[in-house]
Amino acid sequence: MNADAKELAASFDLEKLTPEFYDNPYPTYRALRENEPVKRLPNGTVFLTRYDDLVTTYKNTKSFSSDKKREFAPKYGDSLLYEHHTTSLVFNDPPSHTRVRRLIMGALSPRAIAGMEGDLIKLVDGLLDAIAAKGSCELIEDFAASIPIEVIGNLLDVPHEERAPLRDWSLAILGALEPVVSPEAAARGNKAVQDFLAYLETLVARRRQKPGNPERDVLTRLIQGEGNGERLTEKELLHNCIFLLNAGHETTTNLIGNGLVALHRNPDQKQRLIDNPDMIKTAVEEMLRYESSNQLGNRMTTERVELGGVVLDPGTSVTLCIGAANRDPAQFPDAERFDIARTPNRHLAFATGAHQCAGMALARLEGAIAISRFLARFPNYAVSGQPVRGGRVRFRGFLSVPCAIG
Repeated sequence: MNADAKELAASFDLEKLTPEFYDNPYPTYRALRENEPVKRLPNGTVFLTRYDDLVTTYKNTKSFSSDKKREFAPKYGDSLLYEHHTTSLVFNDPPSHTRVRRLIMGALSPRAIAGMEGDLIKLVDGLLDAIAAKGSCELIEDFAASIPIEVIGNLLDVPHEERAPLRDWSLAILGALEPVVSPEAAARGNKAVQDFLAYLETLVARRRQKPGNPERDVLTRLIQGEGNGERLTEKELLHNCIFLLNAGHETTTNLIGNGLVALHRNPDQKQRLIDNPDMIKTAVEEMLRYESSNQLGNRMTTERVELGGVVLDPGTSVTLCIGAANRDPAQFPDAERFDIARTPNRHLAFATGAHQCAGMALARLEGAIAISRFLARFPNYAVSGQPVRGGRVRFRGFLSVPCAIG
């Protein structure tokens, strides 16, 4: 096994992944963590799998930059995908990142998120009623994917009749973030950005004419800016609205889908949560750790730096493997076991440091309400066919999960 693990680590190439890897990447991540935790890939980039190395990288924003202009220019060329991904909050450094994040965090205050709970419960219960009437469900389409689209639609106050394209736009744009992007995927991504921008221009124009309540309407708040006069430029405003949808859509869909499948596959933990519904908060944290919705992050070195005994030159592209770090036994005892009572659980599903996910409180609320209410309504649910993975390495989730509700 040790020789096999060494070979697995030695042959790993992020640009040439196998179907087995997409199905279950964790044996590969373990082999890398144990044998080549700071792995130099054939394309000259570095792949990190240890928890402590990721924390060091996240927290050292001076040496490890989030600015993606240099990395994305050859990947996307002079395109709308390049414009979008280099304007988004997540792919910028301070002070630009700090200014945009402050405006978004002001719109996602604890008070604002607490005010969403009633509408979220109503939304989830309506979806559960529809599933009960049908007698079975496709877990992703009928449930997991329907929740974040509505929540973010509500945040931006997108009229219900205009929400249909949002999911496809988001999937196309995020699909172009994979390590290898086909010309077809790039074309879909660019078309999605173009269509999304055109829609947002009309939505923003309407909102400027008729502002909403900035306490509840994130778009109005972002348009109006802070009391000190700080505002986003028009380009920043439009692209960060796209970012809000993308950041909160597929990742939360994956949290709900991955979580319910993990409970099905671990019946002792499922029963434990049924018997102790007040454990939902620690259960959601374990779902985030065990099957992280977002498995990869990226940084670029700005200076010569040493990491795990390996010296990295300035301009080295670094991939942070969240999925591997969240199963690092040095941080998580019995790391391969799914344990809904795990504590402490300092997982990196939301990253850490300056770029810790701005919407993590909302994602946790969505996950807790969706999963707890699904389980209470359908305690005997079971996956009734072969789930289909999304075919992504960066975003780990399911495209479809046939489900019997018992």
